[in-house]
Amino acid sequence: MLLVALTGGIASGKSTVASRLAEHGAVIVDADQVARQVVEPGEPALARIAETFGNGVIAADGSLDRAALGAIVFTDPEGRQKLNAITHPAVLERSRELFAAAADRAPNAIVVYDIPLLVEVGRSQEFDVVVVTHASTEARVARMIELRGMTREEALHRINSQATDTDRFSIADVVIDADGTVEHTLEQADVLWENLRARVGSAT
Repeated sequence: MLLVALTGGIASGKSTVASRLAEHGAVIVDADQVARQVVEPGEPALARIAETFGNGVIAADGSLDRAALGAIVFTDPEGRQKLNAITHPAVLERSRELFAAAADRAPNAIVVYDIPLLVEVGRSQEFDVVVVTHASTEARVARMIELRGMTREEALHRINSQATDTDRFSIADVVIDADGTVEHTLEQADVLWENLRARVGSAT
């Protein structure tokens, strides 16, 4: 198995690259999706969140009330740290289970972990290859305004709340320039796939 981390800031083209790699045959593990799964009703992480933040963050149907929790942690750095201490280990454990399952199904699998916050969680050393998608701030702001309906101020706030480009570049083995057209981004994803396949082949 070749374990690849795919990271990048919001609206930097990461989803475009992930979709293309999936078309080629990569096994995609989406960290955001895993993060939602580990706080579903019945999951230990959800119980710990309720113990830590109170039953007010649990909706009537027993699911996580994300708005209520967000209102607490987004204005309280200490609360955010407590939440991360609950969710990050749970996401890590579940993700590793998914990596192992992919390797069991196909020992030569190329597993791509789509993880926006790789820099923030400090796990880059666990991967064989780290791929960073990059686009300029202006391109990303324009995408968020057009595709997500954000204001310029909202878009800049989201960008500034994440790791810097310099931080991402410092862990990157491959940088994909997603500043231009979608076609240009896809071409780079195709080249990346061929390089990953060659790396798997040379290891067998």
